[in-house]
Amino acid sequence: MTLSATHRGILALTMGIAIFSVQDVILKQLSGDYPLHQAMVLRSLTALPFHLAIVWWFDGRLSTITTPNWRKMLARGLPSFVAYTAYYLGLAYVPMADAVALFFTSPLFITLAAVIFMSERVSLLTTVALAGGFAGVLLIVKPGAASFDLAALLPILGAFGYAMTMVIARSLGRTESAAAMAFWGNVCFLLCALALSALYGSGAYAGASHPSLAFLTRGWVMPDATDLALMVSCGVIAAVGITLLTYAYRIAPSSSVAPFEYSFMFWGVLWGWTIWGDFPDILGWVGIAIIIGAGLLVISAPQNEKAAPEGAA
Repeated sequence: MTLSATHRGILALTMGIAIFSVQDVILKQLSGDYPLHQAMVLRSLTALPFHLAIVWWFDGRLSTITTPNWRKMLARGLPSFVAYTAYYLGLAYVPMADAVALFFTSPLFITLAAVIFMSERVSLLTTVALAGGFAGVLLIVKPGAASFDLAALLPILGAFGYAMTMVIARSLGRTESAAAMAFWGNVCFLLCALALSALYGSGAYAGASHPSLAFLTRGWVMPDATDLALMVSCGVIAAVGITLLTYAYRIAPSSSVAPFEYSFMFWGVLWGWTIWGDFPDILGWVGIAIIIGAGLLVISAPQNEKAAPEGAA
């Protein structure tokens, strides 16, 4: 039996999402002993040759990374770096299912940004979906509760940073390839992670008690063989995951494959429950359901076919 292009795209995307979820598990597991910037440096160095191979595979040549717009592609990595950093700093404290759900507000932010910065018009149904999605955020974050912590806002900041990345990609994507943008994004990650390492790597600012802040300010630690392999594997995971997602969107309509990005929620709940014993409460489940429903409505709108997050790379 031969699978259609759409079915192959859905299969590739769901495989990519499952692989990306393993990166979340690794970094959350390492967040109590190592700094995020150390893991990011090793991840980006490992991913670099893979990204070059991806450019060669998808574009047929490496010259696509040396176009006159390479500086813009490099700059596009800055909001992506903010998104990645904020999300994983939040994940160090926030239960995995909640962090994933809050990050998946990015389609809502992408739509808002398109309205504000690109003068796109949206339907009444999309407007209602946006309002409902952010109401779902309140149910998960619970800003007035005694258990509220500012770290819960970090995955939302990550979603906002990702939305800015995607809005820029819409403009650059008219002339530049997705593989070239991913390559320069990885270079930006490496440079920014090195900058954070120069600031915090010595451990001069270490000692924070909050898990998220400690994950940022902790100094570099000599990892054992297992932990080093886990950090390096994040680079392989990122490269393989983005390849699968790029392939999926290349061969299948965005409107057909984008909704399956929400399969990340399944992995978020599964890993959070089986590894850390975290399970959303009733309000959390309602908030998750509302965010997913709102995101699917936004994605299904004709002007927002590519509004879904393309992985937490």
